[in-house]
Amino acid sequence: MSGQNRNEIYPGLEVDIILKKDQRSGKKTRGIVKDLLTSSSFHSRGIKVRLEDGQVGRVAEII
Repeated sequence: MSGQNRNEIYPGLEVDIILKKDQRSGKKTRGIVKDLLTSSSFHSRGIKVRLEDGQVGRVAEII
């Protein structure tokens, strides 16, 4: 799943995100969702989340 729809993402889900600093390279970071930061139901570049370790990025892929 792509991570563009908010209803597919919830706390405790394992995801790959792209951090702001990694947007050019596309490097993915894996972690567990703690908070959803995007309030809209859809975002073309991915729903923004905070991982349990505190990193913030947009969901690239749901594991």
